[in-house]
Amino acid sequence: MRPRFVGRLGHADLVTVTNSATGFVAVVAATIDPTLAARVVLVGAILDALDGIVARWRGSTRFGPHLDSLADVASFGVAPAFIVFTLGRSTAGSMGPIERAVWIAVPAIFVATAVVRLALYTVLDAGDDTTEGVQTTLAATLVSAAILVVVGPTTVLVGTGLLAVGMLAPVTYPDLRVRDAFLMGAVQALAIAFPTLANRVFPTALLAWAIGYLVLSPRLYRRDEGKRS
Repeated sequence: MRPRFVGRLGHADLVTVTNSATGFVAVVAATIDPTLAARVVLVGAILDALDGIVARWRGSTRFGPHLDSLADVASFGVAPAFIVFTLGRSTAGSMGPIERAVWIAVPAIFVATAVVRLALYTVLDAGDDTTEGVQTTLAATLVSAAILVVVGPTTVLVGTGLLAVGMLAPVTYPDLRVRDAFLMGAVQALAIAFPTLANRVFPTALLAWAIGYLVLSPRLYRRDEGKRS
């Protein structure tokens, strides 16, 4: 007897499922080293872009959009939120109860807004050239790049809270052009492979690129094709 998924999932779906597993790996890695976990999240971001490329090349299935959102909850919702929580846990001994509650509440809100945003994307925006709210992949990339650049924990926490709000903000973001998605993937790969090279040049470049897209793309970026969820 064959498992139910045999013959139902496509090549792109398998990439998506692999992406979901990186979310768990990132959570485990966060208990050891937050910077290692941030690199794993960026691996998931590359896989997220790759599943779109594979879907265009080999075709997609009706399960694809649902699998994509489920995987993104793990990789770009739970994983970055837990990494941020571990940053606060490292200094928990010097915190009061209110500070500890904030370090739990902000990551929890980040997960909740990511889940809502992904549900809205799947139903309303999938297949469109634009989407409302900050993409979960972009939010996770910003958090991960900030950690690799060694931005202060409090700044990362504040940024995480702002991104949680941004994921549900009525701001329209254009999908990346395929060329630009490849370029971003290359910078992500370099940040993963060489996070400390030349005074952290690649994570810094990734953080600057992601902030630029976050702030400027709703008004200035024009696209022709691509996908980013």
